[in-house]
Amino acid sequence: MTLDQAATKTLIDIVRHAAKTEILPRFRMLDPDTIDTKSGPDDLVTIADKGAEKVITQGVARAFPEATIVGEEAVAEDATLLDTIRDAEMAVIIDPIDGTWNFARNLNQFGVIVAVVSRGETVFGLLYDPLVDDWVMARKGEGAWYGRPDGTQRRLHMSSTSKLSNMTGSTSIRRFPKETQYDLAGLFPDFDRMMSFGCACHEYRTMAFGFVDFMLTAKLMPWDHAAGVMIVQEAGGYAALLDGTPYNPTIHQGRMIAANSKDSWEALREKFDFLID
Repeated sequence: MTLDQAATKTLIDIVRHAAKTEILPRFRMLDPDTIDTKSGPDDLVTIADKGAEKVITQGVARAFPEATIVGEEAVAEDATLLDTIRDAEMAVIIDPIDGTWNFARNLNQFGVIVAVVSRGETVFGLLYDPLVDDWVMARKGEGAWYGRPDGTQRRLHMSSTSKLSNMTGSTSIRRFPKETQYDLAGLFPDFDRMMSFGCACHEYRTMAFGFVDFMLTAKLMPWDHAAGVMIVQEAGGYAALLDGTPYNPTIHQGRMIAANSKDSWEALREKFDFLID
């Protein structure tokens, strides 16, 4: 399936409405009792996450009644929802607040991610910044674009950096086992800069703008990566698991590199080959 401009505008408008009504009014206004944990002490969920997912889910259900909706918070309650992505003609995957840890601690590095997946293939991705009210988006085969509410758009391209020592990369080292964290950290000086955003939305946005050359991750939940990987690819980049398996949103285990080119990916994969399971 494909999404036309009207359909993508509808999805963007739904997300913008959820941000205005559920996320922004609660930013830096959360009471401790509105913040909870899920799988562990650093896996947070807030009243804003739940409220935004509810509003987006309701909006998508009205606009696209045929869609299968897979929200991060809904999956926390029913993990079998992940299994519906593979065969759905239209699966809408929602991360209502990506970077909840940042959001809950009054840091401004958070966003909303929405992906549309058809039969296991991402056909639309959206990385939305509620604070600035702008977005990075892509439709399959049509390039990656930066958009603003006034209708202006700009096509985005990956960086052209090819030398590893000149590259800026991002990773969350805590996603890797303790025994490999020291080896991984030991490689950081081989690059110009290594960063940790704590927010896949802004990792992928910054890559699409051409300011980050690669991203290394050890957690492959589809609400974090389905939209961002397609946007990176549409901007000219390449993404695959370290064992060479092409990424798709039905893969939830493994370690992945997204890079500004296939050649960069190959060089980075050799650098990080000790991380291959």
